[in-house]
Amino acid sequence: MKILNAEFLMSNTTYRKCPGDARPEFAFIGRSNVGKSSLINMLTGKKKLAKTSSTPGKTQLINHFTINEEWYLVDLPGYGYAKASKKSRMSWEKFIAEYLLHRESLLTTFVLIDARLEPQKIDLEFMNWCGEKGIPFSIIFTKTDKLSSSALQKKIAFYKNQMLKQWEELPPIFITSSQSKFGRELVLNYLQGILSSFRDSRA
Repeated sequence: MKILNAEFLMSNTTYRKCPGDARPEFAFIGRSNVGKSSLINMLTGKKKLAKTSSTPGKTQLINHFTINEEWYLVDLPGYGYAKASKKSRMSWEKFIAEYLLHRESLLTTFVLIDARLEPQKIDLEFMNWCGEKGIPFSIIFTKTDKLSSSALQKKIAFYKNQMLKQWEELPPIFITSSQSKFGRELVLNYLQGILSSFRDSRA
């Protein structure tokens, strides 16, 4: 897939106010400071499409971007930001859950994982929740350029083993680096495959 056009469309705090034209969409979510904005900018080829910040928890809205005037990329708030107030966290969690459960045009959600870290309880719990609710998702490991090849393989293998303790089979997994653009084509081709299947099902 080639990204020819990527533009910010709108921000909301409820799925009810999201675009109503039923274009297919893909959501991106992960712990605060996982590198979500950098990944979105890398995938779209626009350095400043999603605002990057050294301050975790900066994304606090459901942000829609129009891609190729055909589908939406959705930047969801990062979860697990310790410095946010309890009230703020509960508000984010509520509208994120409502969006994921009720947004009919959502085809799949990409859960971003920092490859440098051990499996985090909050990530595993979120993915288990998605599984329980029947929400399709894939995993994208970020910041892989920070690790040597052997260290990365060990981290990924360990993560898979941890997930297999509760999952019969694993979701699709992608290894990426926003710095080197590694994994970009694989993720975009995967998106294209889902879009093609979606269009075929509606033909």
